[in-house]
Amino acid sequence: MLWRHGQTTFNAERRFQGQLDVPLNDRGRQQAALAARYIAAMRPGAIFSSDLSRAAETAAALARLTGLSVKLDPDLRERAGGDWEGLSDVELREEYGDAYSNWTSAPASWGPPGGESGHSVAERASGGLLRVADSVPAGSTAVVVSHGGAVGLGTSRLLGIPEGVRMLGTLGNCRWSVLGRRAGKWRLLEHNVGSLPEPVEDVEAEVPVEAGAEGGTRREE
Repeated sequence: MLWRHGQTTFNAERRFQGQLDVPLNDRGRQQAALAARYIAAMRPGAIFSSDLSRAAETAAALARLTGLSVKLDPDLRERAGGDWEGLSDVELREEYGDAYSNWTSAPASWGPPGGESGHSVAERASGGLLRVADSVPAGSTAVVVSHGGAVGLGTSRLLGIPEGVRMLGTLGNCRWSVLGRRAGKWRLLEHNVGSLPEPVEDVEAEVPVEAGAEGGTRREE
């Protein structure tokens, strides 16, 4: 299961977070507490998280209910945004013009000035997800708490979606997706699921994992 962290002030203000260590805001903590109740009912066997505080704090809400420890992994961090980190959507459009307007359709080799390319993030995040899937017993559920961009790019790599092609919708704050692996092939079983009926409205992207019968991730992100 791939679970995106709860809301932060930067999410609410539509600021590019990247790898800045922005904590959850009050709403994000409420989201995490509520979503954790649903995820705990799925009886996960392990919790993994990005080491950025917004993800780790979200994971901690689930850990309190399940008694599981949280394993932190820097490979599950969000995409590094370089010079764009901390800037609002308006500021990015004013200062970077077409580069920002077109960045979602840019080739995978491209990245924000001083930041990571899509190819680099896909390689890092998918590697982290594979390690998680291979580390848990077959048939168990692993929850991975991460970020919109890292989850989207990592998931696309596992599913074999060509780099630079955006087929998955944005994962909302504290929503999750489920991946499964059968005979070495990955499948997206559920996407952007949650109990919080709200629109997706932020600049950043992020993910959680569950292990399938063949040792892969099966229930939601």
